[in-house]
Amino acid sequence: MAEKTEARPTPPGLYSRGEEIGVTPVEIAAAALTVVWLLLAGWFFLAGGLAGGDGAGMNFLLVLMVVVLPVALIWVAALAVRASQVMRSESARLQAAIDALRQAYVAQSQAGKGQPPHPQIVKRLDDLGGGMKNLEATLAMLGGVRQAEPVQAGGARVEDDQPTLSLGTPAEALQPPLASGDLIRALHFPETAEDDEGFAALRRALKDRAAAKLIQAAQDILTLLSQDGIYMDDLRPDMARTDVWRAFARGERGRAIAALGGVHDRSSLALAAGRMREDPIFRDAAHHFLRRYDQLFSSVEQALSDEEISAFAGTRTSRAFMLLGRVAGTFD
Repeated sequence: MAEKTEARPTPPGLYSRGEEIGVTPVEIAAAALTVVWLLLAGWFFLAGGLAGGDGAGMNFLLVLMVVVLPVALIWVAALAVRASQVMRSESARLQAAIDALRQAYVAQSQAGKGQPPHPQIVKRLDDLGGGMKNLEATLAMLGGVRQAEPVQAGGARVEDDQPTLSLGTPAEALQPPLASGDLIRALHFPETAEDDEGFAALRRALKDRAAAKLIQAAQDILTLLSQDGIYMDDLRPDMARTDVWRAFARGERGRAIAALGGVHDRSSLALAAGRMREDPIFRDAAHHFLRRYDQLFSSVEQALSDEEISAFAGTRTSRAFMLLGRVAGTFD
């Protein structure tokens, strides 16, 4: 089976750099602007814009400011736009390569009945996977999002004692209650490094003890999933009705809440299931995450409206719950 996988034709440009990009509308626009600007500058100087004979130094400075600098800025902007287009193209090609190799890996693993994958496929997955960073994992490291927490051998977290005030009142009791909107926004994680609203909601959520535990568990599992090329933005789960989510919060398990396992991406499910069987650190992190998700959702469900539950279910954290819940048998 491995030989068939290796013999599959490679889409053009998947691993190669591809053809060089020729003249684009960006360069044409830059050239047109340059010509227009030079004509305007020439008209200015011909109309008497230069100083008399004693102002040679001033004339040179005027030529530099009026002609050279604007033209230079036009072409710097054009080159920046072109470089951005090239980077987007390379990124899309690299993502396509990872997706193709992941499909080949899963197909070989399922058809090979437990035989090890072809070493060239593993090597390519490792090489390409190192070049692509999951958005969730990258954002988790930005803006001081993570909070330090002791870790035991094997990846399990050590629960620190909750700080108390002199009269025995928990310190978190003095914090204002976390708004539902902030919790939902934080569990989806910031969209980009410039997502100020997302980071602000994340900082507020991390001040809440229960929310912080789930966020940290979600960061851990999303980072581990990204190592296998599993990204929450790629999943398109079937969304369950809000009454099914409320039944889950009340303690229902098994087939009664099977609709919550709306992730049907076979490659992601196969990769996660294989990692769950073979990697004890991943398995511990997954079960820790599922427990935290169960505890938090059960505690906030009654305060959430149906619209807020739908938004909660659409977060990246909830997609990870759907995926890992199916792998762990939560919905069986």
